[in-house]
Amino acid sequence: MTQKIATRDAYGKALAQYGLENERIVVLDADLSKSTKTADFAAVVPERFFNAGIAEQNMIGVAAGLSTCGKIPFVSSFAVFLTGRAFEQIRNTVAYPKLNVKLAATHAGVTVGEDGGSHQSVEDIALMRSLPRMTVVVPCDAIETTQAVAAAIAYDGPVYLRLGRLAVPLINGEEYRFELGKGVLLRDGSDIVIFACGLMVAAAIEAADLLAEEGISAAVANIHTIKPLDTDFIANLAARCGAAVTVEEHSIIGGLGSAVAETLGEHYPVPLCRVGIMDMFGQSGSPDALLEKYGLTAVSIVQKVKATIARK
Repeated sequence: MTQKIATRDAYGKALAQYGLENERIVVLDADLSKSTKTADFAAVVPERFFNAGIAEQNMIGVAAGLSTCGKIPFVSSFAVFLTGRAFEQIRNTVAYPKLNVKLAATHAGVTVGEDGGSHQSVEDIALMRSLPRMTVVVPCDAIETTQAVAAAIAYDGPVYLRLGRLAVPLINGEEYRFELGKGVLLRDGSDIVIFACGLMVAAAIEAADLLAEEGISAAVANIHTIKPLDTDFIANLAARCGAAVTVEEHSIIGGLGSAVAETLGEHYPVPLCRVGIMDMFGQSGSPDALLEKYGLTAVSIVQKVKATIARK
């Protein structure tokens, strides 16, 4: 895990590539195309790129209309604006009629950094997974992002892609094959399982390495699709390991931790700890400093794992 690429960068390149191959793809952006990387698409097929301006709600309506004409619209903005400002339009204009609109939000989580708490979306997964008919995907690296974009294109219905600003390590090799709705076991283990998504997958793997040095066997699973959740995969791993930890760069309310807790509560209750943002907003700071402050590091995960195993 040496090379680092931001998932937003991979998204921009994938859009440009698939846009050249598929004339049905159109892209809309809320005046942030350089930051969301949709400018990559605009550079190669400008006639299918639309800058909606700082008007996210209207942008969703335009995308919904385009989808009814056979187009595959990708709509992008920062996560806090796309899911927050335009929630009602996403609910009633996209999810309710199950239109084929793809919502690709960048700058999610606290690693937006110095932009501060007003721009750090820590509730977007909760908002999107609460919507019927919405698929929610949180890729862990550039390779998974590229394939998730392809899967979103192939899927007929609304999809929310959660992407980040910070460059993150490559977890997967070129042989990797993304499958919507299927968890991925990255490392097997017997004492506990760590379920992670997005940039926290790398931290989970690092934590498992540290735990192995102490004789603790931790499985690591990448839950890239928060909805539909791979409930059988999660329940079976929890049953085999007897304890679980979830790790996400999102509030522990409504995100991966909630989804796993709901699943285990119904299918196989085991000691569980949710690692994430503890019901608070973000704040201004460097990404690394904020990850440290909010306990989103390998060392912090190790501490939580040990405490959870002690409850078995």
